[in-house]
Amino acid sequence: MDEETILVVDDEEDILELVRYNLEASGYRVVCAATGEAALETTASRPLDLVVLDLMLPGIDGLSVARMLKEKPETRSLPIIMLTARGEEADIVAGLNLGADDYITKPFSPKILVARIRAVIRRRASAAAEEAPHVRFGEMAIDINRQQATIRGTPVELTHTEFGVLAFLIRRPGWVFTRSRIVDAVHGENYPVTDRSVDVQIAGLRKKLGDLGRYIETVRGVGYRFRERP
Repeated sequence: MDEETILVVDDEEDILELVRYNLEASGYRVVCAATGEAALETTASRPLDLVVLDLMLPGIDGLSVARMLKEKPETRSLPIIMLTARGEEADIVAGLNLGADDYITKPFSPKILVARIRAVIRRRASAAAEEAPHVRFGEMAIDINRQQATIRGTPVELTHTEFGVLAFLIRRPGWVFTRSRIVDAVHGENYPVTDRSVDVQIAGLRKKLGDLGRYIETVRGVGYRFRERP
C-alpha cells in the first residue's frame, strides 16, 4: 500500500469527500482544505507528497497558491495536479508555466485522478534519473554529454536547439509542457522566441526522428509531451 500524504484543495464539499474516499481506498493519507489560505497553512505545517489543487477557490485562488508554493524553497518541488473546469485553457497554461505537474478537468473520473497521481509520484520518485547522461527510450538513445541522439544505433543529425528540446522532453516522459516552459528549459528565461518558432522546431524534430517522431505528442491548447512509454 502507498503511504504518501496528499493535500486535496477544493471548496466543494462533495468533491473533497469523493476524492478523499478514492485516495484513501487506494492507500494514500489524505488532508483536505477548502480555501487557498488553509492550503498554504497546511503546506507550511506538515510534510506532503502531492497537492491536488482546484483553481477556482474563494479568497486566494488556485493559481496564486501554486505561485506561492513554487516561490518557496521548502515547497518548490512539491508536485501539483490542478483541477480545472472545461475550457479553461488559459488557466491550464498559466498553471503549467508556474510549475504544476499535471491537470485534470471537471467533471473527472476518480480512477483517472488516482492514476494521474500515481504517475506524478512515480515520475518524481525517479527524478534523479533525469540528470543521467544517457537516456534510452525504445529504439532511441540520447547521450547528453556528447549531445548525440541515435535511433537503432544510427546517429540523427540534430541542431543544438532540436537536441535540447528532445533531451528536455525525453527525460520527462508523460509530462506536459507549454511552449514557453520548453523555451526556458532549452535557452533560459526571457529568451525571445515565439510560440510559432517552437512549433517549427518540433515539426523539424519529428521529421528527423522519422516514425519515432510520433513519440512527441501535441496537447491541444497547451503544448507538448513525450509519450510515457514506447
